[in-house]
Amino acid sequence: MLRIMKYLSKAEIGQMLIALVTIVGQIWFDLELPDYMSDITTLVETPGSEMSDIWIAGGKMLLVSLGSVACAIVTGYIAARVAASFGQRLRSLEFRKVESFGPAEMSRFSTASLITRSTNDITQIQMFITMGLQLIVKSPIMAVWAIMKIAGDGFEWTAATAVAVVILLAAIAILMTLVMPKFKAMQQLTDNINLVARENLTGLRVVRAYNAEDYQEAKFTKANKELTDTQLFTNRTMAVMMPLMNTVMNGLMLAVYWIGAYLIDAAEATDKLTVFSNMVVFSSYSVQVIMSFLLMSMVFVLWPRADVSAQRVLEVLDTDPLVKDGRDTAADVARIGDGKTGTVEFRDVSFTYPDSREPILEHISFEAGRGQTVAFIGATGSGKSSLINLVPRLYDVSAGQVLVDGVDVRDYDLTTLRDKIGYVPQKSVLFKGTVTSNISYGDRPGESGAAGGAANVELADTSTAAGRRREAAQLAQDAANDGRLTDDERRRVHAAADVAQATEFVSRMDGGFDAAIAQGGSNVSGGQKQRLSIARAVYRHPEILIFDDSFSALDFKTDREVRDALAREAKDSTKLIVAQRIGTIMNADRIVVLDDGKVVGQGTHQELLETCDVYRQIAESQLSKTELTA
Repeated sequence: MLRIMKYLSKAEIGQMLIALVTIVGQIWFDLELPDYMSDITTLVETPGSEMSDIWIAGGKMLLVSLGSVACAIVTGYIAARVAASFGQRLRSLEFRKVESFGPAEMSRFSTASLITRSTNDITQIQMFITMGLQLIVKSPIMAVWAIMKIAGDGFEWTAATAVAVVILLAAIAILMTLVMPKFKAMQQLTDNINLVARENLTGLRVVRAYNAEDYQEAKFTKANKELTDTQLFTNRTMAVMMPLMNTVMNGLMLAVYWIGAYLIDAAEATDKLTVFSNMVVFSSYSVQVIMSFLLMSMVFVLWPRADVSAQRVLEVLDTDPLVKDGRDTAADVARIGDGKTGTVEFRDVSFTYPDSREPILEHISFEAGRGQTVAFIGATGSGKSSLINLVPRLYDVSAGQVLVDGVDVRDYDLTTLRDKIGYVPQKSVLFKGTVTSNISYGDRPGESGAAGGAANVELADTSTAAGRRREAAQLAQDAANDGRLTDDERRRVHAAADVAQATEFVSRMDGGFDAAIAQGGSNVSGGQKQRLSIARAVYRHPEILIFDDSFSALDFKTDREVRDALAREAKDSTKLIVAQRIGTIMNADRIVVLDDGKVVGQGTHQELLETCDVYRQIAESQLSKTELTA
């Protein structure tokens, strides 16, 4: 828990120091009260005392109480303010760190776990700062100060207080030993229940298609029961603490009064009032001692779970991405690359996934010149997608070099490298927003990108009035972002949609290019999602276009029209295409045939039919003899 405090800002540390002063002030006021109580008791018991003296002592006691209340209010305000700002910073830091993760880091943390770590875990840390830090400072200071106040006032009373403290400490130690492992398990079980719920929601169509509702409900019930049983164990165990504290406190008070009665009875007549006054003061201070340990027990309730949460957040923040920024900017690349643009070269590249022993790619070499189309084909698992993922540095090569514009991609500043690339992944991804915000997404990260990303984080429940209002507000925000597009940018959006053959279906949507896109693109078909993803890549006018099996959901006619439009409108862009269909790539300038991670043939369609058995087998399984020779 202490390690995460390094992320506190200087202003927050300053505010916490002020809170420390107010906590000490509150303790001082609280420990002054018994002295005024003793004075009032003495005045009441002394014959001939003036009522005005009692009023004065009572007024001072009231002022001291008000001072304690004022200090408590200031402390609570500062603690809440620091907790809120610290939680906000941790969420931002965690989000920024996750954005820097590549697939290797994302495989280490599940999506459900990352969501839990940025919400539930940070909430636990905030709760600890709001309450725990006050208590962890207040309780020991109050205990030591109160003990110093009562030391020497009576051996019997001091011994009784010491016995009570030992019982409390032993009970706290036993309880913490029992619950600490459970708190760690609780956060992991929270991850698990989020995982099951998210899996069910994202795969709802498949669940219904296979009538697997009962199976999914059983999985959720099991995860829910495990979390509930763990929470019940910790709650029941911690529930023992408060009654135990009250029992010890009441027992101590009884012991103080019993010992006091014995001492008063044994004292001389002239000393009885002094002993009675000491008993009143000691009983108050002994309550303060027990209260300080009671507060400390509350710390032990909050600390374990907050400590586990802090460790989980730090695991994310301390993770060092495998893919790191190089130093070369666009100007450096132009100088080092000797003016080359749009070229991609693989030099004896081998690649092994971080969690694998066997290489997925071995000794891959080829070159793609500016404006050329290079296609990759091979059996499932031959390494096609892995190969093209090395270009935008989703992974780094294990051996060899990948060069873009004559510069090793590992030397690039990541922003500079990815600004050169338009990437269409295997699984098309759309963000909640509008058609326009999705197409212009990659070129406007501060506007439509942020809007789409932010909308994607929070799920709006449209089954409620509040959910519908939130969705309407989000769509209004997206429309406002789209409204900030210049005429030239809107023209580019329409041109990109034309290239991707998306204009036809977009024009039929309610609102056209301002039509709403649901989260994940659930309100459009698979082929429509692919075309919008292609339009998003084309909109950037990048030097390099990467298509990772991005035509699979298109019919043959649309596939051909998209490729013809790309040849026309993106003729200066280098195109790297992964495909399963021969018809998609047969007109490529170069076709690279992969088999089990190795290049087994390179050349044009006709050259490979004559020289590469693997390519010929794939071609003959898809095309007729007439089509092969056409």
